[in-house]
Amino acid sequence: MFDMQHLAQLDTLVQDIPVFSDATLDTARSILEEAARFHQEVTAPLNHSGDAAPASWKDGDVRASAGFRDAYRLYCQGGWQGLHQPVEYGGQALPHTISAACQEMGNSANLSFALCPMLTDGAIEALLTAASAEMKQQWLPRLVSGEWTGTMNLTEPQAGSDLSLIRTRAEPAADGSYRLFGTKTFITWGEHDMAPNIVHLVLARLPDAPAGIKGLSLFVVPKYLVNDDGNPGARNDVRCTGIEHKLGIRASATCTMQFGEHGGAVGYLVGDPHRGLEYMFVMMNHARFAVGVEGVGLAERARQKAVAYAHQRVQGRPVDGSSDKAVPIIRHPDVKRMLLLMRALTEGCRALVIDTAAAHDRARHHADAAVRMENAACYEWMVPLVKGYVTEVALEVALLGVQVHGGAGFIEETGAAQYYRDAKILSIYEGTTAMQANDLVSRKTVRDQGRFAGQQAMRIAATERALLASETAEAVAVAVARAVAEAVAVAQVLAGARLGFVQAVDFIVAHHKTSPNAVYAGSVPFLMLAGNLFAGWQLARSLLASQQQLAQGLGDALGADFHRRKIATARFYADHVLSRAPALTHSIVHGHVAVDFFAPDDF
Repeated sequence: MFDMQHLAQLDTLVQDIPVFSDATLDTARSILEEAARFHQEVTAPLNHSGDAAPASWKDGDVRASAGFRDAYRLYCQGGWQGLHQPVEYGGQALPHTISAACQEMGNSANLSFALCPMLTDGAIEALLTAASAEMKQQWLPRLVSGEWTGTMNLTEPQAGSDLSLIRTRAEPAADGSYRLFGTKTFITWGEHDMAPNIVHLVLARLPDAPAGIKGLSLFVVPKYLVNDDGNPGARNDVRCTGIEHKLGIRASATCTMQFGEHGGAVGYLVGDPHRGLEYMFVMMNHARFAVGVEGVGLAERARQKAVAYAHQRVQGRPVDGSSDKAVPIIRHPDVKRMLLLMRALTEGCRALVIDTAAAHDRARHHADAAVRMENAACYEWMVPLVKGYVTEVALEVALLGVQVHGGAGFIEETGAAQYYRDAKILSIYEGTTAMQANDLVSRKTVRDQGRFAGQQAMRIAATERALLASETAEAVAVAVARAVAEAVAVAQVLAGARLGFVQAVDFIVAHHKTSPNAVYAGSVPFLMLAGNLFAGWQLARSLLASQQQLAQGLGDALGADFHRRKIATARFYADHVLSRAPALTHSIVHGHVAVDFFAPDDF
């Protein structure tokens, strides 16, 4: 709620965009409270049991883990699938800013379960973008309600991230439909028993398709063909030939799908021929943002569990001699440091996600074309950070959670290890961290010669000036007076990180043509530097907002303690996370030298 109110400025969003007129802060709070209740009571209790007894496959059919089918039915009845989808297809048309917060809760409660509606959301986005009016009416109402689920079928055994290698083919039929033949792998919830139909979105090649990614078209291929009355009819020629046994997200069925073993799977072309990757990228971009939300959700859950354990576990005497008896480990300085690092990283990433979601809302719905364009550029630039940086942070936070548990964290029964195992996939699927970093360098930074990055650096500089100005502000509240020194320290560290970011951008723009290997050797450090800085910037903005609330005598309902902790968290992030920026900058500018030295055979 703090992020929505003070960073994303939900009240302004509501004022400026008529379709969001009912999405007030009070409405948002009510929705979040209901989402919290639902996931706490319905999906969270299935998280550990689903991990212990995953989805199962037999003779082409997949049975979800015990309890998942009933939970999904309740999820649909609650209207959660259509939270931010258009009203004309049965959705509630709420801001993505609110739905992203609800999705975070779902991911915290049960990531394996949440993956199914997340893929359906992506299918909806792709169809909204490219499908004909007739196709939208046929498929979207059932997807928006959650009655049917959706999937994304890109990867093949020989074509992982390189989609130019896709071999699945689509042959035109006399009735205007197509017959698809091929194999797709790693298809999340590609088969299950939770819904009466599954709508597969499949990339394939037409007979006249040019080579490479420009020859891909997009098709709707349902599990069951649809009768004239709109209900599922005959089984289509698509089968699940097996599911993966995975390190994490075990309850989520990751399927190998076979199309066309018995004459061809019936498919329907979406949009124009040979523009499939363009359409599918809408779905991929949505999924990449959603994976970043998954990262925040897992990080938050790992943090909660670690804090609870640290209060309960009694071990060791205080280093300051304040007691001659063993105390809860949360009193030990290094445990506090780890818990605060978990807190600061999670809150910084949450702020990054919520603010980016608001940019998406403005880019989609604002009446002013210039505002739409500005926010679309912001959203596009931030997606690699949300996907790349946030998921790397989630892994760090989950690992810290295991460490706080000590030996108990290495034992599955405590549950801390599951969050670590689940978190690892986040930096891999929907494009690895390196793919996000390469995108950030090539399409986001080099393409406009660093112009947008420079504009953002100027905005960060304005926040620095505001932080420094608070030094001379009248100390209306004692808490603000205490925060003044902290604000100055945050401003100084934020400035150092910003200048390092500017130096890195200058290096990338200057050398991407003449020394591409040198630039891309530092692409992941650049992504981590940018994420580090932008999350820190959001926490610096948070510090200013909390200072203002305290000075005004608690202008909101969060309370004085909340704002004091927000201020201290921003200070901690500056000291422990933003302080990593100089090392990352050095790696970007100089780290390629040793990388260049090693030839492939040297390894």
